Amino acid sequence: MRRLLLAGILRRASSSPSSHHHLHLVRALSASSPLPASDADLRKYAGYALLLLGCGAATYYSFPLPPDALHKKAVPFKYAPLPDDLHAVSNWSATHEVHTRVLLQPDSLPALHDALAAAHGERRKLRPLGSGLSPNGLALSRAGMVNLALMDKVLDVDAKKKTVTVQAGIRVAELVDTLREHGLTLQNFASIREQQVGGIIQVGAHGTGARLPPIDEQVISMKLVTPAKGTIELSREKDPDLFYLARCGLGGLGVVAEVTLQCVERHQLIEHTFVSSADEVKKNHKKWLSENKHIKYLWIPYTDTVVVVQCNPPSSWRTPKFTSKYGKDEAIQHVRDLYRESLKKYRTKAESNDPEVDQLSFTELRDRLLALDPLDKDHVIRINKAEAEYWKKSEGYRMGWSDEILGFDCGGQQWVSETCFPAGTLAKPNMKDLDYIEELLQLIEKEDIPAPAPIEQRWTACSRSPMSPASSSQEDDIFSWVGIIMYLPTSDARQRKEITEEFFNYRSKTQTNLWDGYSAYEHWAKIEVPKDKDELTELQARLRKRFPVDAYNKARMELDPNKVLSNAKLEKLFPVTEVQHVK
Repeated sequence: MRRLLLAGILRRASSSPSSHHHLHLVRALSASSPLPASDADLRKYAGYALLLLGCGAATYYSFPLPPDALHKKAVPFKYAPLPDDLHAVSNWSATHEVHTRVLLQPDSLPALHDALAAAHGERRKLRPLGSGLSPNGLALSRAGMVNLALMDKVLDVDAKKKTVTVQAGIRVAELVDTLREHGLTLQNFASIREQQVGGIIQVGAHGTGARLPPIDEQVISMKLVTPAKGTIELSREKDPDLFYLARCGLGGLGVVAEVTLQCVERHQLIEHTFVSSADEVKKNHKKWLSENKHIKYLWIPYTDTVVVVQCNPPSSWRTPKFTSKYGKDEAIQHVRDLYRESLKKYRTKAESNDPEVDQLSFTELRDRLLALDPLDKDHVIRINKAEAEYWKKSEGYRMGWSDEILGFDCGGQQWVSETCFPAGTLAKPNMKDLDYIEELLQLIEKEDIPAPAPIEQRWTACSRSPMSPASSSQEDDIFSWVGIIMYLPTSDARQRKEITEEFFNYRSKTQTNLWDGYSAYEHWAKIEVPKDKDELTELQARLRKRFPVDAYNKARMELDPNKVLSNAKLEKLFPVTEVQHVK
């Protein structure tokens, strides 16, 4: 192969006009009589120089740079096809990816039990993998994974007790569809519905509503398949300590195979979306938290705009009386105009006339706008201001079933860091949740961070799962969740790398300035492991202050002494000492 490549280069060089002189010189030197040693050295180095020039000429004429190269997107490198037994698995935002030869998909509880028993006996890794949605790739492992996509059945619905028992591989959207037939639904939802049930409870996922806990609190019993102790049944009555620990167990204690969830009656909600300001939010915050079943704020950096989204069951005194003055096209038209105007600046006038623009949703337009220059602060500010205007023109009410209303279009691929911190009680909010946001927005402006919108803020009640970021023994405690974001609106590898570096700079400044002061801890599906050893040591110490790490590791060593279910991320977050391992 090397010979063929070299021959090709030489053929291309010989056909290049600029290389003819060099080739003639080589022939002349080779035909001359033997030279003294010093002349031989000179000839050797001259030959090296000529070879270098020839290769440069060959490269230039074989791979010319097109005149519009500066405006073209980079094309990702095309890898050779993967071997049939090698699986490429990435998370939704393609920020983390592994290749593995072991990706099992058991279709029954006995098959899952046997797979884990075999892995335990052979000391092989078999990390539980859900839908792969976690932004930090929490479930990924090159050494091997097990996915329950084929274990996705609804096993029992008890309409009287309002409970449902499912195999853990069922997706939330499919579960909700089945519950609809029985007049039931889930109490709360995360922003999207594509998670497997086993995965969404293991990472402490949540919806919003200061009276509503994170989703793991909906679990009333489950079957956990462990490498060392086989299948065990856990509930509030049966081994409650392990039950609460395993509800938010990060896939490290066992593979959740079956789950019984507490449901509620299917119900409609009225969603009221309106634009407010920081001052107005401060005046009304306590009242809004207590009066609304679901509430969230969308803060837009570099503006004084706060989008408030309130959701409540219909009632006679809450009947909506206001409809938006603008239609959907009118609300989004100025964003389309900004996109076309920006195209003229960054690319070509022809592209700005693309009729497809009129078919794009707001989040799609935002992605395309950001892709033009995602790290230029002034460009991002223009987009944020356009988003603020879009929400002003989208104010109004809508009514629908709760599983339809509580969803949220999060946009395209992205980096996210979400923190959770105490916010007092429902009766006495401490207002630190708004102080946090105020400091965050000031930090963004002070550091000139090209922070896109929105910064999403939500609330939940507490969880009794000790590994939940919202865990508390005080039933009336409430917690605020704040997510910062940077989108990855392009496949250009260089641009994605630059966005990634800027995001981690953004996250680092937030951590340094805010987290300790507010006792804020990251969502398990979004926590990233530092590469620096000192930073990792600090993170491990922080986690020990908040979570029962020793109890968690003790349970891991009892249920999975060979660390079958673990991966590098889990080992770095919760290192097991030799003493713990022996015990």
